[in-house]
Amino acid sequence: MATTAAPAGAPALTWEVNDGIAVVVLDLKGQPVNVISHAVKDEFNACFAALADDPSVRAVALFSGKPDNFIAGADIEEFVKLGSAAEAERLAAEGQEMLDRVARFPKPVAVGIHGSCLGGGFEFALACHYRVATDHPKTQIGLPEVQLGILPAAGGCQRLPRLVGVRAALDMILAGKTERASKAFRLGMVDELVAPPILADVTIAAAKRMAAGGGWRPKRKRRGGLMGFLLDGNPLGRRLVFRTARKQVLERTGGHYPAPLAALEAVEYGMRHGLAEGLKREAQLFGQLAVTDVSRKLVQIFFATNQLKKDPGVANAPPPVRVKRLGIVGSGFMGSGIAGTAVAQAEVDVRMKDADLARVAQGILAARAILDDRLKRRRISKYEHARLVALLSGGDTYAGFGRADLTIEAVFEDLAVKQQVLQEAEAAIPETAVFASNTSTIPITRIAEAARAPERVIGMHFFSPVAKMPLLEVIPGARTGPGTVSTAVAFGRRMGKTVIVVKDTPGFWVNRILAPYANEIGHLLAEGASIEDIDGMAVRFGFPVGPVTLLDEVGLDVAVKVAGVMQAALGDRLPPAPGPGVAALVKAGRLGRKSGRGFYLYKDGKKRGVDESVYSLLGVHPNGGPRPAEILQRLVLGMVNESAQALGEGVVRSPRDGDIGAIFGFGFPPFRGGPLRYADDLGAARVVADLERLAERFGPRFAPSEVLQEHARRDTKFYS
Repeated sequence: MATTAAPAGAPALTWEVNDGIAVVVLDLKGQPVNVISHAVKDEFNACFAALADDPSVRAVALFSGKPDNFIAGADIEEFVKLGSAAEAERLAAEGQEMLDRVARFPKPVAVGIHGSCLGGGFEFALACHYRVATDHPKTQIGLPEVQLGILPAAGGCQRLPRLVGVRAALDMILAGKTERASKAFRLGMVDELVAPPILADVTIAAAKRMAAGGGWRPKRKRRGGLMGFLLDGNPLGRRLVFRTARKQVLERTGGHYPAPLAALEAVEYGMRHGLAEGLKREAQLFGQLAVTDVSRKLVQIFFATNQLKKDPGVANAPPPVRVKRLGIVGSGFMGSGIAGTAVAQAEVDVRMKDADLARVAQGILAARAILDDRLKRRRISKYEHARLVALLSGGDTYAGFGRADLTIEAVFEDLAVKQQVLQEAEAAIPETAVFASNTSTIPITRIAEAARAPERVIGMHFFSPVAKMPLLEVIPGARTGPGTVSTAVAFGRRMGKTVIVVKDTPGFWVNRILAPYANEIGHLLAEGASIEDIDGMAVRFGFPVGPVTLLDEVGLDVAVKVAGVMQAALGDRLPPAPGPGVAALVKAGRLGRKSGRGFYLYKDGKKRGVDESVYSLLGVHPNGGPRPAEILQRLVLGMVNESAQALGEGVVRSPRDGDIGAIFGFGFPPFRGGPLRYADDLGAARVVADLERLAERFGPRFAPSEVLQEHARRDTKFYS
């Protein structure tokens, strides 16, 4: 789905007939992308009615008038206005009727796809008789509806399984995947793959070819060989596929997200009862999902992330400098992750620097591994891979940094070291270049004290592993200039990150609100809770992993350093738990996943279970501990309380930024909307009362923040 205003004035659809082929162009004037709205549906119906009655038309070839977009989906603005399941079901049925006219059109319809072809856009393409797509990276094809808590309801759950087989279709639909056109072609989602300059010619030729033959509908080859026949081609095999898919969905979602299960039901129902009945069931299930709280929350996140994509991060910001060359100081785990991701996503020239050439070589290999993985997964071709690898270079001096528009340091987390690197880099980089520190604990203002030009110094806090974690915190220091902010924000987006701008305070935003969540682990363990119980309750709440596993993932050495900074900053709100704490594990060489041992044991990078010897090292013994509901309340409400406090201090600019930071930074359950929206759902009065009860039992770390108390007194919310 996408969002735009309904077309006004000029028609969205225009066409001309040449040599029997009606070339139809969809172009919503004044809008950045094409979407299917109610008005566009009316135009499509009128267009195809006119073409059906025109005897000079023998076939249709349809294209987009947008440079990099075919159809981004249905108009989400119409979707959010739905007030009932019945309204939503009618909306889906209208879309199905329009596409059924296309599918049953008495003349062949070929479609040329370039750019985003998603959701309702791909469902439209599925209803056409022949699909040609460009091999350009911007051509992305898929059905991402479950990411908004709904399902493909304009025939996607019916036509895609019949086109590519049930297994391939479920793989796309249940995960809300989008694929590059090359993979879509291999799967059979499109019939031809061509270079962009010849898209129109090939599509029109396909329309002519179909119009010339009596049996013009293209023949589809069964894919998958014998296994495809056994699993996709008969009812018994499909039953096994559906049963396996249901199990996998429940394992992946914990049952928190109803859309994938509903989509699975729609596919299964249609394969058993036929296309017409499947479409009816698809519309009914869409109606039920569209008005759920889960869908509303996911749509709110969609709007928030779209707004952030247009947000320069600072008021009255000058245009950002377009980064063409990136310098990176420090070629360790974070530095190489930033380098590889920058090359893969932003396609910039990257120059790495470290103290000795052996470390630089290791860093380049680690950065290249990100590109190798993309090649292995066929996200890029071998030619693109070779071109991108050539953008990586490095050395043990600042040679090459004289052309860097942006330099990011990712060195040891020590103020003196970072200030030294800043001074060295300033002597080598252009006077107009931006210098960024990838720090998780050190104030940017303190780092910038050593700068010749503090207005060009900023924080860019990436999360580990860089290639996978979607969030970037951009942290202006006290003297950082607005152009520096806009440049850092713009480049973060080019790297594929969701970017929030946060205040230069201890822990910034994510580590600040994580601090009480992680700190409570020690208190719970001291009271006899088991590691499995703590993690299990968090996962049941909807977190992708529990807080203990999260510490292992971050690295216990990093966690200890962050905890020290946060305890110094927050005082009574973050008292250390009794006993030796996590520092004892670090002293014993247990650093988490990266060392193979932390709270859990790891083999070949995979978690193998709790290391029972941890309990003796921590001086605790699991004996049942607090009730599960209390464990969850203490973990979550501490985070909610600190989120409210930090928002009140202006650490983030808005509740939107705070919730997006929590969701994309450490996996706060998206279906709950983020800690601040979750507080709104509970109600400030209830949150305050629960915190007061916890404070009576466990001390001032649970004392409700003044921000929450004010909302409770005034009966107001973080979101209006």
